[in-house]
Amino acid sequence: MLNTLLEAEKHHLADLLEAIQRCVYFLNASSQKLTWPLTAEQLKTQHKNIALFESLAAINERFAKLQDTLAAAMRHASLLAGEAHDSFLKVLSFYEKIGVLGSVATWQLCRTARKLAAHDYEIEYTAIAEHFNTLHGLTPELYCTATLFINYCNMALKIEPAQGDFAQDFRIIVTNTDDKSLT
Repeated sequence: MLNTLLEAEKHHLADLLEAIQRCVYFLNASSQKLTWPLTAEQLKTQHKNIALFESLAAINERFAKLQDTLAAAMRHASLLAGEAHDSFLKVLSFYEKIGVLGSVATWQLCRTARKLAAHDYEIEYTAIAEHFNTLHGLTPELYCTATLFINYCNMALKIEPAQGDFAQDFRIIVTNTDDKSLT
């Protein structure tokens, strides 16, 4: 019975790792549709461009989804590793300590940036451009954390992404991100 429960927990983490790779794949696809950095003038002149604003909405959603999925997976892996997981700050501190997370402060900055978009319906094009340029600038940090976290799960817990459908694409994206830093 306990062995079955443990296997179920490991399988759940493997599914979360697959979801992380999928989130990176789709966030990257949405981001590639745009020319960076965005400008207020560009947004103002294209204020009725449905494809542009659908891409921006997708970036907001996919950035948030990536961070949320990473958070759920980090908490779950902490549980499997026997680490403190009663507060998410302890989870973040653990991953910062072992080098998976660059810093708790950067994680919190990503969280703040994505929350602002969810609760602030900005109509000023300068602020909109600044928001998306900020998300774009923070994306390499999330990609790096995703890579290091998946490596940690493989090395420490012997758990890999479930199906591997996105593994090759994920490696290409994060390698290109490391090389270009999403410029």
